[in-house]
Amino acid sequence: MRILHVTSDWKWTGPAAPMLQLLLAQRARGCTAELACPEDPSGRPDSLPQQARAAGVEPVLELSRARGAIWWRDTADARRLEGLLGERPFDVVHTWHTRDHVIAVRATAERRRNGATRLIRSHRGAESIARLPWNAWLFGRATDGLLCVSPRAAQRNARLRGGLPVLGAFGAVDLERFAPRPPDPALRASLGLLPGHLVLGITARVQRHRRFDLLLEAMALVAHALPEARLLVVGRGTHLEETARRPAARLGIADRVIFAGYRSADYPDVLRASDVFTLLVPGSDGSCRALLEAAACGIPAVTTGLGTLPEIVSDGETGLVVEAEPDRLAAAWRSLLENAALRRAFGAAARRRAERCFSPERLAEQVEGLYRTVLADR
Repeated sequence: MRILHVTSDWKWTGPAAPMLQLLLAQRARGCTAELACPEDPSGRPDSLPQQARAAGVEPVLELSRARGAIWWRDTADARRLEGLLGERPFDVVHTWHTRDHVIAVRATAERRRNGATRLIRSHRGAESIARLPWNAWLFGRATDGLLCVSPRAAQRNARLRGGLPVLGAFGAVDLERFAPRPPDPALRASLGLLPGHLVLGITARVQRHRRFDLLLEAMALVAHALPEARLLVVGRGTHLEETARRPAARLGIADRVIFAGYRSADYPDVLRASDVFTLLVPGSDGSCRALLEAAACGIPAVTTGLGTLPEIVSDGETGLVVEAEPDRLAAAWRSLLENAALRRAFGAAARRRAERCFSPERLAEQVEGLYRTVLADR
């Protein structure tokens, strides 16, 4: 099967990592999977094209850098993509954002009419797609198959599809890189963690909508009852001071909160420094990749009921799902931080679930099933 992944975003954020991971898993299954994307204007190593090249994927088409779908401006990109499809007849064009989706609709129009190519769209949000006339067309007849981030997300959008194929599949995680291992004592020490500290970890961009107010209020309750508890925040944000550092100081827990910043090469080891993982609000990637990575590491989690969080965490088996209230979160965190046996049991179950449900091979197999469904209809 010949697959072309098309994205109009060159940044290494949101859907970029899941897209590249799926592409590589498809290659491992024997498919021809290629990438079309814009170039990074600065050539930074943490951009999609550079990350792709590091993984052995050379983009086959360069799209222009722009935001939003504007018909007249994107004509040149649509023509370039149409030309590539004429030279290299891909069976499936898989898009990831609205702009590249619209470009691909234009570029594949003739090929879709004669059955030569089918168009897939990944929707990375867990919420229902707004039922507007534009969406009814773009996510309806203009798309042969829709890929959602979870089974429930697919159910929410089935009506918009009007009976056309839609698949809900969990994201994937590198099970070897994020295998369960004992925390690295030297790394924990470099973070200011002592052997007796109990660590609650979170990986998220430090932004208000990620509910850092709730996170810190709940942590203040835990810190009052459990002096050895520490909160480890992994991630960056342009408003870190006003969103997290100053509120932590006002709550009197500045010495209990550790800001590890953005981590790359040593991220799995930093993640393993946590005894319990938490995530309160999904980010731009609705598959909640950090939560999948924690599960693969065998770390139990406490989450709220937002988005895909309660689908990823099996309540009472791999972690706890609670209401988004400070006292409920604090109680759930304490129940795990203070009970090592329960942490071990939940963590082992989380790893088993990751092996069963969150492997790249499983995701590629499920997505290939969607491709075959839409190809069979041509």
